Amino acid sequence: MATDKLVAMNIFRRVAELGSFTRAADDLDITAATVSKHIAFLERDLDTRLINRTTRRMSLTDAGLAFLKRTQALLDELEDAELEARGFQAEPRGLIRLNVPMSFGLTHITGAIDSFLARYPEIEIDLQLSDRMVDLVEQGVDMAIRIRSTLADSSLLAKPLRQSRNTVCAAPGYLDHSPAIHAPADLAVQNCLMFNLHDRPRVWALGDEEVVVSGNYRTDSSLAIRQSLLNGAGVGLVPRFLVQQDLDNGALVALLPEYPPQPYTVFALFPPGRKQPTKVRLLLEHIDQHLGEKPYWE
Repeated sequence: MATDKLVAMNIFRRVAELGSFTRAADDLDITAATVSKHIAFLERDLDTRLINRTTRRMSLTDAGLAFLKRTQALLDELEDAELEARGFQAEPRGLIRLNVPMSFGLTHITGAIDSFLARYPEIEIDLQLSDRMVDLVEQGVDMAIRIRSTLADSSLLAKPLRQSRNTVCAAPGYLDHSPAIHAPADLAVQNCLMFNLHDRPRVWALGDEEVVVSGNYRTDSSLAIRQSLLNGAGVGLVPRFLVQQDLDNGALVALLPEYPPQPYTVFALFPPGRKQPTKVRLLLEHIDQHLGEKPYWE
């Protein structure tokens, strides 16, 4: 019976992480009927509903969310115990769900993932690229990268990775036909490209000053802002990790260096109350090494 329950718990975990009975069945190479049978077994055994099912979607109940958290921790512990018992000769395996901001993920994380998976071929990574905040527990995320000056959710386990900062910049072609920019106040008459996901998109804090900016373009993608900057569309306040190469080769020009924005931290975040399994710790170490002791965008 204990073995049956562990099998059912693993199936439940995959259903929750993949968001679908069918996808879990395909992933585990079993039938959807078998998945349903094991979920029903768990719900009978626990005398509670774990998953709300409709014809179009499924979602975890509050009990399901709580059970998922415990299930993930238990199965991760069992996986680590197996590795330890075998003297770490067994290959780490399993799925890692990783959530990363779009721009940072595409420019700095995908390369690390490629080399990590080449080194650990039994591990799978589900990479979610999104600049919007997600609930790590509800979404079943094992690790997330967040770029913040401070963390709003203090319950998450956090490891600072690197620091960076934004920079004000524009293309030479734009600057050739625009009023000179010598102080933050000069930005008030520029066409400023705004990032919607900033806490205050229209207020740029530079040094000890704040300036209210305006412009004809707002977006929730810093990659889109970078491209528009390169096209000479205006002035942007963008991460150095995104545009450092453009600054180095002269495609963009850094402005107002005497008024640096406040630095922020690149954090690795983990769900609360869970020990990171070996596979997640290995990924964290690999990303840390990939970024370099001194960030290569600084």
